[in-house]
Amino acid sequence: MEIKRKVSSETGSAATFSGSVHIDRPIAPAPAAGADWRVVTFEPGARTAWHAHPNGQILIVTAGLGRVQYAGGPVEDIHPGDVVLIPAGEKHWHGASPGAAMTHVAINAPPTTWMEKVSDEQYGA
Repeated sequence: MEIKRKVSSETGSAATFSGSVHIDRPIAPAPAAGADWRVVTFEPGARTAWHAHPNGQILIVTAGLGRVQYAGGPVEDIHPGDVVLIPAGEKHWHGASPGAAMTHVAINAPPTTWMEKVSDEQYGA
């Protein structure tokens, strides 16, 4: 058995997130794996800016109630146990619902291409 201690914990940057977001990196990235992962908690109403990943992204919702949307698609609710598979290069955003926090594990290979912030109208607040 091996126990890995949390490597880092940070607050989401105001440049790439709206609202209060907490990001934990449980273990250091393994370059051979080609992907990095983090546990991200969004307080109610918090969300990412629009962004894309050249190799796609996987979100595994672990707690709360969230929202996700790809460019041109509907805003979708996501719940604990849901797995969101985001294709390579797809413009999207994700975050908490207006009335509940949401935590997910985000898995993707760098880099992330950050774009404009999600407006309140797009979010559906």
